[in-house]
Amino acid sequence: MSKTERMVVVAPNWLGDAVMALPAVADLRRHFAEAHLAIAARGSVAPLFDMVGGIDEVVRLPGRGGLGALTTWKHDAEAIRSGAYDTAVLLPNSLASALIASRAAVAERWGFTADLRGRYLTRAIPKPASPLHQAAYYQALVSGLGIDNGPRHARVVADADRGRALVREIGLDADEPFVVFAPGAAYGRAKQWLPERFVELGGLLVGERGWSVLLVGSGADRPVCGHIATRLTRSGTRLNRAIDMSGKTDLHSLAALLSVSHAVVANDSGAMHLAGAVGTTVVAVFGATNEARTSPLSAGPGAPAPVILTHKVFCRPCMLRECPIDHRCMRGITAAQVLAAIPPVAKPSSPQALRT
Repeated sequence: MSKTERMVVVAPNWLGDAVMALPAVADLRRHFAEAHLAIAARGSVAPLFDMVGGIDEVVRLPGRGGLGALTTWKHDAEAIRSGAYDTAVLLPNSLASALIASRAAVAERWGFTADLRGRYLTRAIPKPASPLHQAAYYQALVSGLGIDNGPRHARVVADADRGRALVREIGLDADEPFVVFAPGAAYGRAKQWLPERFVELGGLLVGERGWSVLLVGSGADRPVCGHIATRLTRSGTRLNRAIDMSGKTDLHSLAALLSVSHAVVANDSGAMHLAGAVGTTVVAVFGATNEARTSPLSAGPGAPAPVILTHKVFCRPCMLRECPIDHRCMRGITAAQVLAAIPPVAKPSSPQALRT
């Protein structure tokens, strides 16, 4: 096997998975310290890697994921071929990712044995036999290649100055605390904490702590974000109100806003993972999905550890998109519990304390 000089890592297609892949990317960066390291990613997640250190190039894949890859894979192969890479590490398990790397004339193609793609791989690593956290799963591929695993942290460097500027643009005081709500979840409603609980929590934050609430999400999350914001808006003053930013942020601006927030309350979602990676305090509400597999990572040893809230019921984690009964796993998590998990703002040290 020849020396790796130009490596491309094919990233997962979902934001949360892409964030959880960052420890594996960091492992590859450390091991191939002298190589040119590129990340190939869909347009929806490619901006994430612009904010990750140690990456030399981000290749935007023009094709589509899923079934769309059946008709667009040639465009992706051409995008990778133009980089003249000698090694490809495939984080997705799909046949399409291996086919694309092969057709892109990448000599070394490494990935898990999955989806009948073994003939397109030059190093096929057996998948882990037991369930793992998704970040550990990606690192298992790296260790299967004989590369040491480092710490399981995900660090995304957001533009805090841009975040503060955005806060001022939407009418908030950048020096006052605000909490971000991310009430959406792409997989289905079974992952979503109840909107009325977000409304109750927002009322407690505004009424008891005097803070503001900022709602974020994709365009698909506008109905739930708008519903929560409308019910929370009670004051005409500049502070202590709810502002709906759903569908109004790109990945860079979302990361910037999350990075300057006091805390983020989120379902198991891409926003939850991004919030942990930018170093914000995350309160993650888990219902249908398994926190042992997809809990958010922290940004580093000095960053806040995510707080995971669950309600023990016989049927969770069911991994269903829709709850067939009464959504008891989410109904059992109260606004008071979430409020208690959000730390108060630290008071400045007194002059006397500073002198001692």
